[in-house]
Amino acid sequence: MADIKYYDVILKPVITEKSMNIMGEKKYTFLVHPEANKAQIKEAVEKMFEGTKVKSVNTMNNDGKKKRRGMVVGKTAKTKKAIVALTEESKDIEIFEGL
Repeated sequence: MADIKYYDVILKPVITEKSMNIMGEKKYTFLVHPEANKAQIKEAVEKMFEGTKVKSVNTMNNDGKKKRRGMVVGKTAKTKKAIVALTEESKDIEIFEGL
C-alpha cells in the first residue's frame, strides 16, 4: 500500500442535492483517494479543517462504468466516496458555507 499523506486523501467535495440535504445533520460528502481507509479520512478532515471533530466515517466504493466508442469498450476510473459525520460541538466546514 502506498504511503498516503493527509493532504492527498481528500480529492474534492461532492456537491449534489442529496449531499446538500444531509449537511443540516453535520454530514459532509467527499471524493477520497481509493486506497484511503477510514482512519486516514478522519485524520485528514480534522487536520485540514480547524475546529472539526469527526464522529464517524462511512465509505463506499464505486466501480467504473463501461463506456464504448464504436466497437471499442473501456471503463471509467473507479472512485471512492466518504460521508463524514461531525460531532455536535464541532465547527462547520467552511467550503460548504456559500452553497
